[in-house]
Amino acid sequence: PVNFFTAYLAYWKSGLVNQPRLPPDPGSTASGSARVLIHAVAGGVGTAAVQIGKLLGAEMYGTSSSDEKLERVKQLGLQHSINYKQHDYVDTIKDLTHGEGIDVVFEMLGGEHTAKSIRCLRDFGRVVCYGSATGQRGQIDPASLYSKGASVHGLWLTYLSAKPDLMQQAWEWLSSQAAAGYLRPVIGDVFPMTKAGDAYRLLLERKNFGKVVLTQK
Repeated sequence: PVNFFTAYLAYWKSGLVNQPRLPPDPGSTASGSARVLIHAVAGGVGTAAVQIGKLLGAEMYGTSSSDEKLERVKQLGLQHSINYKQHDYVDTIKDLTHGEGIDVVFEMLGGEHTAKSIRCLRDFGRVVCYGSATGQRGQIDPASLYSKGASVHGLWLTYLSAKPDLMQQAWEWLSSQAAAGYLRPVIGDVFPMTKAGDAYRLLLERKNFGKVVLTQK
């Protein structure tokens, strides 16, 4: 559930999910027309974000290191795929959107990718940061935010999980969509606990698709 809660709350933070009984997030973008760029789209949160975005009517762009993984994510509903090893995603986004840019970027890479994600935004766009896979602090140039009226937001599930009203509504929405068959976890690889090192290596080498699961058997 961590992946789906993170993805759902990223959409909420972006203003793309209505949350009754909670104050609206400033600067909301109208649901159904937003362009969303999802980094590491073939990972656990990424595959969850694609499934949720499809239900919300978002136009989704995703980055990954493998054409094969991108094709698999397209089967979940991703419309635009970008292999960042072959193409600069800032230039590709500019071309695909005819120079307009993206409304929201889900960013969990850190380092230069935070700054590059900001460059992908259209006016008043948002970057939602929920991790730093590179291990580097995200680079942010305030001037790049001023020029577009853009903003950067943080998302930490551990903190938000202490908000019962928010989490209850997220749970109700996610569970209802899962029960209807619209959401499902994507399990890419399963390892016994004794092979935890191999599982971790798979993640480090970015060869995983969806979640990597450890079992006690």
